[in-house]
Amino acid sequence: MTSEQTSTPTPLNLNGVEIIDTFAEAFPIKAARLVITATNERWARTAATVLCGNATSVIACDVEAAIERDVPASETPDGRPGVAVLVFGFSIDALAKALQARVGQCVLTCPTTACYNGIRDCPKEKRIKIGGGIRYFGDGFQKSKKLGDQRFWRIPVMDGEFLCEDQFGTVTGVAGGNLLICGTNASAALVAAEAAVEAIRSEPDVALPFPGGIVRSGSKVGSRYPKLKASTNEAYCPTLRSLVTSELPAGCNAVYEIVIDGLSFDAVQSALRRGLHAATASPNILRITAGNYGGKLGKHHFHLRDLI
Repeated sequence: MTSEQTSTPTPLNLNGVEIIDTFAEAFPIKAARLVITATNERWARTAATVLCGNATSVIACDVEAAIERDVPASETPDGRPGVAVLVFGFSIDALAKALQARVGQCVLTCPTTACYNGIRDCPKEKRIKIGGGIRYFGDGFQKSKKLGDQRFWRIPVMDGEFLCEDQFGTVTGVAGGNLLICGTNASAALVAAEAAVEAIRSEPDVALPFPGGIVRSGSKVGSRYPKLKASTNEAYCPTLRSLVTSELPAGCNAVYEIVIDGLSFDAVQSALRRGLHAATASPNILRITAGNYGGKLGKHHFHLRDLI
C-alpha cells in the first residue's frame, strides 16, 4: 500500500541528499512462499511472473505478490531450476483462496512446472491448502503421495503430471515499508529507484510487488469520491504544486516510491536501509522521505534516521 506524508520534520543528510527525519509506516500481513520449478529457468520464471500478475496492492488486489529470487536446482525439492515467490494477504483464508486460484490458473497451466511449499517451519493451524484445493482438476484421476509429514498431489495434465504440495506454511509478515525518492527530473529519479530496487533484491525474505519494484502513482487513503478507498497523493504530484499544499522540495519534478513487503520486521528494515543508501548514491536526487499516517495505519514504524 502506498501512503502519504503527514509532516516535514527536521532533515538529515546521506551522501549529500536530504533525508527527512520521519518514518515509513507498515502493518502486519499474512505471507507464504511458493517455490515453482520447471524443466528450465525460463518456464519457472514464466509461471512465477504470471502468478504475480495484478497483485500490486491490497487496496484493489486479492494479494500482493512478487518474485523473491531465483532458486538454483541444488536447492529445490526436485533438483530443477526454480523461482521463489512471496505472496501476502490480509488473512490466512484470503491467502488460501487467492493462491488456489493463482496456482490453478497460472502454474498448473504452465508447461513442465511443479509447485512446492517454501516455509517449512510452520504449525499445522497456520498452513493453507494449495494442492489440496486444486487437486479436483484431476477429475478423480489425481493421486496423492506422502513424504514425511507432507502430502503431495499428482494431477494428470497433457505433458505428464503437475506435482503440487498439499499444504503451504504461512507467517505473519510486514507490508508497506516505503521510500519516496525525489529527483530533479523523471530520468534521475528513475535511475535512483532502479538502483534501490537492485540493492533491495540482493537479499531474501522481501518482495517488491509493484511493476519493476517501483510506484509512480503514490496514493493516500480515501478520496473525494466515496467509492474509492485510495486516490492520488497530490502532495507529491509535480503538476499540482501550485494547487495544493506540496511536499516537494524546490527543483523537484518527479517522485518514485518503493514499497516493500517482507517476512519480518528485520527483513524489511534491512531492505529499506539498502534501498536508501543505493538511491542516495545516484546523482540529481534532492530528497528521500517516507509515507505514514501518524502511526494510525500499522504498528511497524521504520524511522529513516535509523537507516542512515
